[in-house]
Amino acid sequence: MKEKQRLIAVLGPTASGKTDLAVKIAKKYNGEIVSADSMQIYKGMDIATAKPTEKEKEGIPHHLMDFLDPGQSFSVSDYVKLAAEVTDDIISRGKLPVLCGGSGLYVRSFLDNITFSEEEHNEQLRNELNERYITEGGETLLKELAQFDPESAQRLNPSNGKRIIRAIEIYKTTGITMTEQLRLSKAKPSPYDVTAIGLTFSDRQKLYERINRRVDLMLEKGLLKEAEQFYSEAKGITASAAIGYKEVKPYLEGRISLEAAVEKLKMETRRYAKRQLTWFRKDEYIRWIEADRCNDVFEEAEKIIADGGKIWTNPQL
Repeated sequence: MKEKQRLIAVLGPTASGKTDLAVKIAKKYNGEIVSADSMQIYKGMDIATAKPTEKEKEGIPHHLMDFLDPGQSFSVSDYVKLAAEVTDDIISRGKLPVLCGGSGLYVRSFLDNITFSEEEHNEQLRNELNERYITEGGETLLKELAQFDPESAQRLNPSNGKRIIRAIEIYKTTGITMTEQLRLSKAKPSPYDVTAIGLTFSDRQKLYERINRRVDLMLEKGLLKEAEQFYSEAKGITASAAIGYKEVKPYLEGRISLEAAVEKLKMETRRYAKRQLTWFRKDEYIRWIEADRCNDVFEEAEKIIADGGKIWTNPQL
């Protein structure tokens, strides 16, 4: 049996300090970073998605970031394929891959080595569902999905438009639900020896305060201008799903005050962080660091890396 290759994963909610920790790990252990963020893949969406600046990258290569036009479609299957290619390339050059991100479905699908079936695509149906998502909202489509795939409907959030639309498209195109396809995937064991490090806060309010400060900083950096430019180019479903744009859109249209838009953005980002924590908490093999209760997060991470952590072993999807 082929020996598994070492991989470090830095996971957790938005604004928890993942990027900073991942960069430090990559610098210490001769690594390169593989992004696991479903929105940072898109070009131009820099401020809203909190992409690290060149200064914040500290010279460490970051892969799967800022490479796709927002108008292009991109699936979890696409991510898993590209992440495997990038990771294997990093390993082939004698370096350590450091997976970093908070998009739970991307992370789990990649680390679990999920095999996706090649479903037929129905562009007309997808476009119709895109329009319905924009005009009717995620709740309406989730109710429709629940009629034939209640497990997927329960797992997905109304703001996750791409996944809701894909789940409906898969069923209406193949007659098989997304839930059943996941069961039939029969993933092979992961080729990686994964040490997963999660960042959290014992006092949830401290995380929320970090989120609020990040939003304020995003506004200072020009979030409103970026959102205005984004909507002027009619990005469709991606724009509807991106936290940071849809919350300020009513202000840009003159329907609410800036204060109301900012408060909405902070609230939705806090809710997103809560959902991320709920998702990752299901995975017992993540070793958690409470960032607000230790003197040095990196030192704690080093201890976990030194003893190998707990090996990732395909938790229940």
